Amino acid sequence: MISFNYETEFELTNPSDFRKWISNVILEEECKIGDINYIFCDDTYLHKLNVDFLDHDTLTDIISFDYSVGKELHGDVYISIERVKDNATDFKTSFHDELCRVMVHGVLHYCGYKDKAKTDAELMRSKEDYYLIKRS
Repeated sequence: MISFNYETEFELTNPSDFRKWISNVILEEECKIGDINYIFCDDTYLHKLNVDFLDHDTLTDIISFDYSVGKELHGDVYISIERVKDNATDFKTSFHDELCRVMVHGVLHYCGYKDKAKTDAELMRSKEDYYLIKRS
């Protein structure tokens, strides 16, 4: 089950559309849908998680905690709405498109994609682009 939780004033306008889209991504990646929680928050909330759990004293747009078992995906995806807004401005894209990019980014990590090495990051970006086009 894919659920959406809010630790900020932001709320998705069509959660069922997002749930269907993310479900389709998971199925197309030949994985099974487990319990995936999206938690929308602010910079302060996500920064605390970054420091407490990852020992990173930086702001970030997304942190995902993967509890998957094999191809059955489970996890918590924390997204800072403030970072998404700033990144949308910096990357000259819409808030909606940037939000979709980070949402799919989190679930692609659960599907096994990495983004630390250059070639891995390029593959991750191409997968994000592919699923963003399918969302349109």
